[in-house]
Amino acid sequence: MRFFWTFIWSLLLSSVLSYILTSMGGTEFNFVHTLVLGIILTAIVFILAEGVLKDGNKA
Repeated sequence: MRFFWTFIWSLLLSSVLSYILTSMGGTEFNFVHTLVLGIILTAIVFILAEGVLKDGNKA
Protein backbone atom coordinates (compact mmCIF):
# COMPACT_ATOMS: atom_id res chain seq x y z
CA MET A 1 0.00 0.00 0.00
CA ARG A 2 2.89 2.38 0.67
CA PHE A 3 4.06 1.97 -2.94
CA PHE A 4 0.62 2.97 -4.19
CA TRP A 5 0.48 6.12 -2.05
CA THR A 6 4.04 7.01 -2.96
CA PHE A 7 3.12 6.87 -6.64
CA ILE A 8 -0.03 8.94 -6.08
CA TRP A 9 1.86 11.66 -4.17
CA SER A 10 4.68 11.67 -6.73
CA LEU A 11 2.14 12.05 -9.52
CA LEU A 12 0.38 14.92 -7.74
CA LEU A 13 3.60 16.77 -6.94
CA SER A 14 5.00 16.30 -10.44
CA SER A 15 1.70 17.55 -11.89
CA VAL A 16 1.90 20.74 -9.85
CA LEU A 17 5.56 21.24 -10.73
CA SER A 18 4.97 20.60 -14.42
CA TYR A 19 1.95 22.90 -14.54
CA ILE A 20 3.79 25.76 -12.88
CA LEU A 21 6.88 25.41 -15.05
CA THR A 22 4.92 25.16 -18.30
CA SER A 23 2.84 28.20 -17.32
CA MET A 24 5.97 30.19 -16.60
CA GLY A 25 7.53 29.09 -19.87
CA GLY A 26 4.41 29.83 -21.89
CA THR A 27 4.18 26.32 -23.31
CA GLU A 28 1.39 23.75 -23.36
CA PHE A 29 0.82 21.40 -20.41
CA ASN A 30 1.58 17.80 -21.41
CA PHE A 31 0.29 15.05 -19.11
CA VAL A 32 2.56 12.39 -20.62
CA HIS A 33 5.64 14.31 -19.52
CA THR A 34 4.08 14.70 -16.09
CA LEU A 35 3.44 10.96 -15.87
CA VAL A 36 7.04 10.18 -16.82
CA LEU A 37 8.30 12.64 -14.20
CA GLY A 38 6.03 10.99 -11.60
CA ILE A 39 7.38 7.54 -12.42
CA ILE A 40 10.97 8.79 -12.17
CA LEU A 41 10.24 10.47 -8.82
CA THR A 42 8.62 7.27 -7.54
CA ALA A 43 11.66 5.20 -8.55
CA ILE A 44 14.01 7.64 -6.82
CA VAL A 45 11.95 7.55 -3.62
CA PHE A 46 11.89 3.72 -3.65
CA ILE A 47 15.65 3.53 -4.16
CA LEU A 48 16.34 6.01 -1.37
CA ALA A 49 13.87 4.43 1.04
CA GLU A 50 14.89 0.82 0.56
CA GLY A 51 18.62 1.15 0.05
CA VAL A 52 20.45 4.32 0.84
CA LEU A 53 18.54 5.70 3.82
CA LYS A 54 17.79 2.34 5.46
CA ASP A 55 21.50 1.55 5.97
CA GLY A 56 22.12 4.85 7.79
CA ASN A 57 19.96 3.83 10.77
CA LYS A 58 22.26 1.00 11.88
CA ALA A 59 24.75 3.31 13.62
